[in-house]
Formats: sequence, C-alpha cells, structure tokens
Amino acid sequence: MKARSMQDTLFYVHDPMCSWCWGFEPTRRVIFDAVAEKLQIRSLVGGLAADTDLSMPEPMRQMLQQTWQRIEQAIPGTCFNFEFWEKCSPRRSTYPANRAVIAARNQGDEFDQKMITRIQQAYYLEARNPSDNDTLIELAAEIGLDSQKFSKQLVDASTHQLLLAEIQESRQMGMDSFPSLAVYRSGELHHIDLNYTDPQSMIKQIKSV
Repeated sequence: MKARSMQDTLFYVHDPMCSWCWGFEPTRRVIFDAVAEKLQIRSLVGGLAADTDLSMPEPMRQMLQQTWQRIEQAIPGTCFNFEFWEKCSPRRSTYPANRAVIAARNQGDEFDQKMITRIQQAYYLEARNPSDNDTLIELAAEIGLDSQKFSKQLVDASTHQLLLAEIQESRQMGMDSFPSLAVYRSGELHHIDLNYTDPQSMIKQIKSV
C-alpha cells in the first residue's frame, strides 16, 4: 500500500448498510474519540453489494433477518426495526448508500459521519430503504445538505469512480470484510482484531502499534 501521507493513520472500512457495522457503531465512536489526537482517521466505504434493480430473493431476506436477530443477541443495546421487510422492497444493493456518503462528504468532511449515521438510523430503526436514491436525497436534506447539489452528485460518474477507488484501496490493504480496522505506521499496516463489545481491547492494540 502506498501511503497518502507520512502521518500515522487509523483506517476504518465500512458500509452504511452493513448490519454488523451498525452493531459496531457505539464501539467505533469510543475508539475514534480515544485516538483522534494521536492518529489521522480515514473512513473508507467498502461497497458491500453492487448496483441492482432486482428484488432480493426470499432466502436472502430470511438470512439477513436471522443476521439481525443474531446481532441483537450478540451486541447488547443494538436494535433493528423488522418492519423494514414488510414496508420496503429490499434489493441487495448498497452502492447507492456508499455514493451518498461520498456525495455528502463533498459538501464538507463533517457530513461524512452525519450521512453514515442518518442512513443507518433510517435503515435499521425507521424502516426506510437506503438502496433508493429518493430516500437518500431525503436524508441529505434532513442533515442540512444542499439537496439539489447532493442529488446531482449522487448520480454523477465521478462519485461512482471515487467509490470504486475507495473499494480498491480497502481491498489492497486486505480490508475486505466490514467493519475492518487497521493502523498504518512507519510504512507498515497493522490489522486490528475486532471486539464488538470491548473497545478498550482495540484501543490497546492500536496504542501498542
């Protein structure tokens, strides 16, 4: 991997429609707060599922609902709104949500995490479908973005190219599961073992690097 700068960096690879990333979110916040003064932090969208207009097959719907149930059991405090599976027409397509994060970031770095959080809330708690551009445009307006500018950038070819570049960068670092954490320091990349309920164990790993 070629470093973008010489600065020590914590890389976080995620997908806003990855249910395990939703479960990891409280722990991620603790980690970021703990290391923000020592490390540059870069969040990369990893592109869990490519664009498709096809409805999600029933076996996959059942599998994902079982995953949600398993996460609720494994990570205390994590909740899902299962009405999503009745109210929406699910597609196995997370690229639109990934592009939405990039389009939001283009209006200011502070909107990166705001958009991620809003997509997660809409998907997992409010039974809204972030695979639909109309939903994403609504969410952009809700976090204070220029929705007209956002709607254009969301479907712009340059935004998709930035998504593909982030996917490639994360794959080159061997970060092909979501979420993933790694520290780049002194020319070496150190992968961090995840613990969804114990942020301190990961903070210790990061500091040991």
